[in-house]
Amino acid sequence: MNQEPIVALATAPLKSALAIVRCSGDGIFDIVNKCFSKKIKLINEKNKIYYGYIKNSKEIIDQVILLAYKSPFSFTGEDSVEIICHGSVLIANEIIEVLIKNGCRYAVNGEFSNRAFLNNKINLIEAEAINDVINSVSKESKNLSMLSLIGKSNDLVINIKNKIADIMSLIEVNIDYPEYNDIENVTKEKIETDISDICQNLKQTISNGEKGKIIKDGLKVAIVGKPNAGKSSLLNAFLKQNKAIVTSVAGTTRDVVEGEIILNGIYLKLLDTAGIRESENLIEKEGIKKSKQAINEADLVIYVVDVTDKDEDLDILENIKDKIVVKVYNKSDLVKKDDDKLYISALTNDIDPLKDEIIKKLNLSKENYQNPSINNARELGLLKKCYDYLNLVLQENNDGLSLDLISIDLKNAYNCILEILGEETDLDFTKEIFKRFCVGK
Repeated sequence: MNQEPIVALATAPLKSALAIVRCSGDGIFDIVNKCFSKKIKLINEKNKIYYGYIKNSKEIIDQVILLAYKSPFSFTGEDSVEIICHGSVLIANEIIEVLIKNGCRYAVNGEFSNRAFLNNKINLIEAEAINDVINSVSKESKNLSMLSLIGKSNDLVINIKNKIADIMSLIEVNIDYPEYNDIENVTKEKIETDISDICQNLKQTISNGEKGKIIKDGLKVAIVGKPNAGKSSLLNAFLKQNKAIVTSVAGTTRDVVEGEIILNGIYLKLLDTAGIRESENLIEKEGIKKSKQAINEADLVIYVVDVTDKDEDLDILENIKDKIVVKVYNKSDLVKKDDDKLYISALTNDIDPLKDEIIKKLNLSKENYQNPSINNARELGLLKKCYDYLNLVLQENNDGLSLDLISIDLKNAYNCILEILGEETDLDFTKEIFKRFCVGK
C-alpha cells in the first residue's frame, strides 16, 4: 500500500523534559537522512536506535535519540521513525518543519492509527481502544480499555463470528453442494440449538459490555427534588467543596451546576438541578426547564426528599419514572430514624449510605472491572443489532422458512460482527465454506 510520508507531534504540546516527533510512510528514512547527522540503515534489523543531531542545513536544531522501525515491524506497519527530542514546543515544531520541508506532510487526527488499521496491525476494536485509553478518567477505566488495546476483547467477538460462520457454511453447503454426501444435514433442530447457543453468548456479552461501558465512560447523575430539599448541599458534600450556592431561600439554584467525582473507580458527572415546582418567575422557569432536560439526559437520578416535608411531588415522580432512581431522605440530623429509608445529612457530610446505594444500583461485580468486554457504544450497538437478526433467524426457522431465506438474516448478523472488527462485509463466503472441509477434500 503506497502511503505518503506523514509527521506529527506524538506527545502533548507542552513544555516538558522530552517530546516525541513521529513520522511514517514511504521513503521516510531518506527524508530523515536529509536532516539527521547519521544515516539510517536497517539491513537485517527490525528496528535500531541512533544518537545524533537533527539539522536544518548546517544549523543544529537539537540533540536527539532516534528510533527507526523497518516495515512491517512498526506501529503503522510502514517504515517509521520516532525522534525523541528535548521537550520544548519550539524545538519540536522546528523538527516537524524541517521534515515537512524535506518531503513529509503534517498528519491529520488519528492518521497513524488509521494506517495501522489499514495495514492489519490492529483491528477496529483495538483502534478505538487507543482513544479510550487516552481519554480514561480513572485507573479502572484505563485498565478496561487496555484489555481491548492488547487484543483481549477480540476473542469475545471472534468466538461469536466463528460460530455464526460455522452454521452459515453448513447451510450454504447444503444449498449449493448437495452432492457431498458426508456433509452434515442442516435440520430445524440443528439451527434452533446452534443459534440459541449463540444468542445466549451474545446476551451475556452485551450485558457485560454495558457494565464495562459504565466503568469506562462513567455516568451522568442528576440530583433532583423540590426547592430547598438540599440538592446543592448534597453536591457540595460529594465534591467536598462549596461549589453550589446554598441558602434557606427556596429556588436559589436557577441553573444546572456540574461537578465530577470518582466513586469506587466510576466517574460520575453530577448535575445539581433547580428545584422543580410551578413558578411564574421567568428565570426560575428556565432553570426548571433545564432541570427536566438534565433528567432526560441522566443515566441515574438521585431524588432528594426533605424528611420534614410530608408531601411527594407528583411532577418530579412523573419526570423520573423511566430512570434508574436512588431515593434519599435528606436532613436526617433533624429527625429520629426509625425505619429502613435511605437517610443522609448533606449538611453534616453524612452521605456514605447514599454512595453505597449508588454502587449497589450499578450491580457491578469484581469480574466487570477485571475481565475484557465489548464496551464501546458503536460495538455494543452492533452486537445488539446482531442479536436482533439472530432472533429473527430463530423465528423464521420456527415458521418453517427455507434455508436460503433464513441465510439472509444470518448473513446480516455475520456482517454486524465483521463491522465491529472493521473487516470487509461484502466477502465471498466460499472461502469460509471450504476452509471448514477436511484436509484432502
